[in-house]
Order: sequence, then C-alpha cells, then structure tokens
Amino acid sequence: MVPVSSKSDTQAPTSPNMACSIRVYLHPLYQPYFTVFPSIVGRPILRAEERVGSAVIKDIMIGDEAAQNRNYLQVTQPMEHGIVRNWEDMKHLWDYTFDEKLRVDPQGRKVLLTEPPMNPRANRTKMCQVMFEDYGFGGVYIAIQAVLTLYAQGLTTGVVVDSGDGVTHIVPVYDGFSLPHLTRRLDIAGRDVTRYLIKLLLMRGYAFNRTADFETVREIKEKLCYV
Repeated sequence: MVPVSSKSDTQAPTSPNMACSIRVYLHPLYQPYFTVFPSIVGRPILRAEERVGSAVIKDIMIGDEAAQNRNYLQVTQPMEHGIVRNWEDMKHLWDYTFDEKLRVDPQGRKVLLTEPPMNPRANRTKMCQVMFEDYGFGGVYIAIQAVLTLYAQGLTTGVVVDSGDGVTHIVPVYDGFSLPHLTRRLDIAGRDVTRYLIKLLLMRGYAFNRTADFETVREIKEKLCYV
C-alpha cells in the first residue's frame, strides 16, 4: 500500500501490502524515505497490567510495537493469501502507516497500492473505497506486484516467479502489461511453510500456546531453513 504523490507533486509515498509485512516508500523531491514493518495487529491477552517492564501495553498495538511485545498479545494478520479478511484491522495498519511511519496528511494526495494477480475485484473495490472515503486521497492506483518487480529491474517484458508469505504466482509481462490468461496463481506460500514447521515441532513435543509463537517460528524458518 502506498501514497504516490503529494498535493504539490513534491512527495510520493509508495508501499505494497504484503501478507507478512508492509513496505512503505515516500518519495519527496530530495530525500526518499523507505521502511518495512510487520503487518500484524496485537491485543492484550490479559489486562491485569498496563505496563510490562518498560513497555506500555495498549488496547491495540500495531506493526513494530506489536512485534516487540508479541509475548503479551493476541496477534492477528488482517490479510490471508493476499486478500484482506479483516478490514477493521487493515485500517489500523493503514492508520499506523500514514500517522506514525509517514506522518503525512493523505488529503488530496495520490496513493499506489499493490496486490497479487487474480485477486477478487471486491477486494480491490473495497481498498479504493477506503482510500477515497476514509482517508481522502485524491487518486488511487492498484498495481500488480509482478509488473512493478520488472519495473524495478528496468524491464517491461519478462516472466516473474514470486513466492511470498501468502501467494505464489507466475506472471508473464509484455510491454508493461501482465497477461491474465497466462498467469498462474497458487495460494500456498511462506505462511504455509511456517505452519508445517510448527506441525513438525509439535510432533517433536514442543508446545505452542500463543499466536505470538507463530512469529517466533517464522523467524526460525527465515534464519535457519533453506531450499
């Protein structure tokens, strides 16, 4: 998800919605800003204490803050297989992006959002509705991730194979346009590998009692596993 240009065309925020993380790119005229944070929303497991050590446990914690305190939280991800399943939590993530990470006023700006190929039109329509009606963006464009991947390499024609957290897809792109009739999508990706690793660890006798453990196993997978 990404803001793309400001009212005066001197700033352009950009960021893709990913199932596991959100990448945000703000392109001012002289000093671009880029950041990545986990796309997670956390709510306290218990409300017995407001403070744990030096950390203040809030009713809702987002992104980096939720990741740092995940042992005390019920952690959820609003996206599954590249599709928004919980719009309330997705809005919390967007609020966090614009207010805390970018610190920009969306009114009148333009935003670029990304999505995997072959997503339902209803998901795209709802994203546009939220950007226009709730945030007041002046323009919204939703791009296919594979096309932007080629653009990032200075190419407009090629085949992109992308296996992320929620979706694996193979997308042929010709002259900057994806070819839907040749595109292949499989809703099996990194998150399913994490779940399988949890299953293997459970069979070995390890206990996983909290949603935070999912993030811990994901980190183990990314640091120690290989293809």
